[in-house]
Parts: sequence; structure tokens; C-alpha cells
Amino acid sequence: MTQAQAARNAAPALQGTMLWVGAIVLALANFLAVLNMTIANVTQPNMAGALGAGSSQGTWIITAYAVAEAISVPLTGWLSSRFGAIKVFSLSVLLFGIFSLMCGVSTSIGMLLLMRVFQGFAGGPLLALSQTLLLRIFPKEKSMQAMGLWAMTTLLAPVVGPVLGGWICDNYSWPWVYFINIPMALAFSVISWKLLKRYEEPVVKNPVDKIGFMLLFIWVASLQIMLDEGKDKDWFSSPEICVLGVIAAIGFVSFVIWELTESHPIVDLRVFRHRGFSTSMFVLALAFGGFFGLNVLTPLWLQNNMGYNTTWAGLVVMWGGVLSVVFSPIAANLSNRVDARWLIFFGCAWLGCDTAWRALANPQMDFWTICIPLLVMGVGMPMYYVPITGLAMGSVDEKETASAAGLMNFVRTISGAFATSLVTTSWQDRSYIAHDQLASIVDPAGKLAAQIAGAPAMAGQAAREMFNNMVTGQSLMLATNGLMMATAVVFFIAAFAITLAPKAARAVDAASIGH
Repeated sequence: MTQAQAARNAAPALQGTMLWVGAIVLALANFLAVLNMTIANVTQPNMAGALGAGSSQGTWIITAYAVAEAISVPLTGWLSSRFGAIKVFSLSVLLFGIFSLMCGVSTSIGMLLLMRVFQGFAGGPLLALSQTLLLRIFPKEKSMQAMGLWAMTTLLAPVVGPVLGGWICDNYSWPWVYFINIPMALAFSVISWKLLKRYEEPVVKNPVDKIGFMLLFIWVASLQIMLDEGKDKDWFSSPEICVLGVIAAIGFVSFVIWELTESHPIVDLRVFRHRGFSTSMFVLALAFGGFFGLNVLTPLWLQNNMGYNTTWAGLVVMWGGVLSVVFSPIAANLSNRVDARWLIFFGCAWLGCDTAWRALANPQMDFWTICIPLLVMGVGMPMYYVPITGLAMGSVDEKETASAAGLMNFVRTISGAFATSLVTTSWQDRSYIAHDQLASIVDPAGKLAAQIAGAPAMAGQAAREMFNNMVTGQSLMLATNGLMMATAVVFFIAAFAITLAPKAARAVDAASIGH
């Protein structure tokens, strides 16, 4: 038994009500961190406009948080071992609330961007530590229940973010997007420290891997900025995007080489030598990227093609999380009795079938016809997401589980960033191509164009606008359906890819997570 395990076993276990209070606090802290990845997506135009900034500057409100969080997530294992997981978690929640306050009272776009960077740095450790601490406080036989609770908040937050952000901006003002974090963050910080400090472990003061941190910062920041700015700058036709791409590529290769040869790496990449873990991360990147991409695509389609406002588009997306809440505990219970690979296969295949169903959408669909496939999608998400955590963590050595948890959350964060860029760019490009093709099909001989040209000026202009609007609407619908079908294929690839993973070498042991 290690010193850390002995210290943990000597601590009195949380029981009954206190166990669930601690679990809910940890899960809701994770919910806050994930929520703030998506809530700004629909509110950043309001923030930028109120602070006198343009739309291009407004996108940095999202980018600043995403870059900082993506950098801090994989550092969680090192931070926990050096300073203590409970201290890092409680301080991160507290700082998250403080910087949320500073975001809300920002008087310039520069101040808001700086506070979003600090908020992202504080939010990153919450993602991985909420997961590892849940497993630490739950008895081993209930570890999958802990994962079910954690997965529930992780899957629910991306669908709640857009509707909550839209509702706040429609009914109040943009600072309340940040102010709502403050009371919860302060309460969670105090409660988590009071309840969980008994589980703190002896720290390990390894040397600081300064070069590894610098390389991580360079390649992640370059990649995230490239993904966020690429669409607006026409991707690699822009010298700026090309430079960022080269820096990201060189930085990534240098980072991998350095971390694999460093005796005390800041991010332990050696966990990828386990086939079960690396396969799980590949499947997670595909499936969570597909899920995140759908959450980006659906509001785009509803607002630009179906005439929905921000709030109603968010309400539609939110239906995707209803059954996720119901089926997360079911998936957790099944994970204790069924091979995780079968559950993951079923969940990904279910998502593929549901997304293929959504690819049959048309502009005449009413609210409930749109919502039903999203509701059904909620069955598949926890069926793959809960067991994939157990499979990934059960495939690595016990001493590597903290690093594995940090890397798992990092993969999830980066896959969401890739999905957002791919969906927004592909949707726009597909709609342009479909518009040109439809225009030539609707009026192949040019007779309609000739008639419009010969009509009186006002009538001709109205006819041109009507004709263009009709073609544009259909082209957006075709682009949406095409992306839905492509996403369905991604889910099916993920379903079959999980067969490459061996069965987990061990059950997830709460006593091994987080040290």
C-alpha cells in the first residue's frame, strides 16, 4: 500500500447524506466549467457590442477562455501531485467565482478578455478534478455511480449553455452570464474544502518542467487561435493562419518528444502506450466531437434557416439533454455488469442512427418534429460516455490515473474546438456550393432571369430577392442535412473503432484516482 493510499484509508469515509452533498458539489462545479465553454457562444455579440468592440474582437471572448482552459486541463495531474488535489480544486472554484465577477464588471473589451483568460485557467482543473475526486470519495463498488453523475453534468452543460445564455441576454443583460457563477462558486469552494480536506494526500515536489509547460502553451494556444480564426480568414489562404499552423505543428512535435524523454514531465504522455486508453481517446474524440458539432450546427440551422430566435433555438437543443439525465444512472449500473465495449458500441451506433434520422430534415418541420430526434439522442450519449471513462481509466496503471483523467478532459476539449471549426466552415462552404447548384437547376436555360430583367425595376428587384431567398433556404437545408449525415458516419466509425480496445485490465478503483 502506498503512502497516499494509507493516508486516504485512514480518513473517515463520507456516508449517506454527506456523501451525496459532496458528490453534487463536485458534479455542479464540473457543470459550471463546461457551461462556460458554451454559454458565451450565443452571448458574445451582446458583450462585444456593449463594450464597443467589433464582431471579430467579440470572437476572442470565446477564444480567450478556450485557450486558457485547454492549457490548464492537462496540467491537472502535475498540479494535484505538487500542491494537493483538494487544495487545487477548492482554490480553482474560488478563483473561478472571483474572475467571473471581474468578467461581469469589465468596462472594456481588453479587460474582459484578460479576465476570461484567468477564468479559463481556473476552470480547467475543475474538469478533471471533479471527476477524480468523485471517484475518491465514493466506495469502489459505487465508482460507476460517481461516473454516471459526472457524465450527466458533462453532457447536460453544453445543451443548457446556449438556451441559458440566450434567455439571460433577452431578459436581463450580458454581465449576468458571469454573475450567476459567483454564489455557486463561492459555496462550492467552502463546502468542498470542509468536506474533502480529510482526503488530501502528501504532496510530491518534483522539479517544474518549465520547457514542457512553455511548449504546451505555444502549441495549444496556436492551434486554438487557428481553429477559432480560420473561418473568418479563409483558412490557409491567410498568411496568419499558415504561420499559426506551422507553429502548432512544430510545437506539438517538440512537446511530444520532450515529454516522452523528460524524467518529470508536466504531462505524462506515456499513458498512451496502453492500447485500451489510446483507443478510448480516439473514440472519445470522434463521438464527443460529433456531439459538440451537432450542438453548434443545430442553432445555426434553426436561426438562419428556420427563423428561430436565440432562446427558441436553445430550447430545441436543450431537449437533447433530457434523456441523458435519465439514462446516466442506468448506464452507470449497466457498466458494472456489461462489458464496457458493448455499451460504447451501442451508444455510438445509437447516435449514428439518430443523426442519420435527423439528416432527413426539411424546412416544413414544426417544433416538436425537430425536438423528437434530439430527445431520442439523449439515450445514446450516456451509454457511450459513462463506460468509456471506466474503460480508459481501467486500462492504465493505478499511478497514472490522474494524468489519464487530465488527458481525457484535454482530448474532449480539443475535439470540441475542432468540431466547432469544422462545422461552421463546412456548413458555410456547403451552402455556397448548394446555392450555385440549385440556381442552375431551377433556371437552367436562364429564362426566369431574362423575365426578371425585363420586368419593371421594383417588381424585378422583388422577384430577384424572392428567387434568391428560396434558393438560399434550400441550400442551407441541404448543407445541414449533408453535415448531419457526415456526422452520423463519424459516430459509426467510433462505434466500430472501440472493438480495437482490449477489455479493461482492472475495474476503476476510487483509491487510485487523483494522486
